[in-house]
Amino acid sequence: MPGTADHFSRFVALGDSQTEGVGDGDDTTGLRGWADRLAAHLARHNPDLTYANLAVRGRLAGQVHAEQLAPALALRPDLATVVAGVNDLLRPRFDADEVGAHLEAMFAALTAQGARVATLTFPDVARITPLARPVRHRVTALNHRIREAARRHGVVVAETSHHAVVTDLRLWSPDRLHASPLGHQRIAAAVAHALALPDSDDSWTHPLPIPPAPAPVGWRAGVGELRWAADFLGPWIGRRLRGRSSGEGRTAKRPRLTPLTPLAAEHAQGGT
Repeated sequence: MPGTADHFSRFVALGDSQTEGVGDGDDTTGLRGWADRLAAHLARHNPDLTYANLAVRGRLAGQVHAEQLAPALALRPDLATVVAGVNDLLRPRFDADEVGAHLEAMFAALTAQGARVATLTFPDVARITPLARPVRHRVTALNHRIREAARRHGVVVAETSHHAVVTDLRLWSPDRLHASPLGHQRIAAAVAHALALPDSDDSWTHPLPIPPAPAPVGWRAGVGELRWAADFLGPWIGRRLRGRSSGEGRTAKRPRLTPLTPLAAEHAQGGT
């Protein structure tokens, strides 16, 4: 039940663009993201909380494992989140067992050191963009391996894949790859609820108060998909063909454990 969680004081987030906060703010004004929002939730009950975010956009699960696990262990967190794998399933040669092995290695190392670890499952991408239907089975396979690895190591899983609201397009940025500010807010609430934190509940699973506008049909739907492909899918494929990554030259935005200032906490917890 909410309110029975341990008193966390050292929170470290590992992952890729979603954990970095892409889609929630920008590189000029700063990124918030679900991990920042979760840290703000924790800080409301423990003002002494320190928080590090090691996530870097574009990273594959193997890169998160190779680049972020050792620094995370050195910070000796009592709470860690590990969310990775989406960049892998979008690659031509996706291997769910390999991705699962990297995630499990991180789960094992962090829990062995005494950290409480949380992760999440991913939604049906075909319900977010029809052009993603060919990778639907990959999401199912990845979610299965996340659950199995989490079960073996006592890792908390926020089961976002089970709820229809997670495919409401208002929770997604125009690129349909990253959560919107509202989406990041819901992810943070989902992880807080999975961890049974005080002031958490299942309201994140509820539909948005105002129903979405009717989805376009017929030729209008086709035009929308083509526009999305031209604006976002095409450039993404172009980077892959050139061997480039959106995270090239980037480093973690918050590599050390530091307190949340009152202003930063308010900024991270704020709504859309």
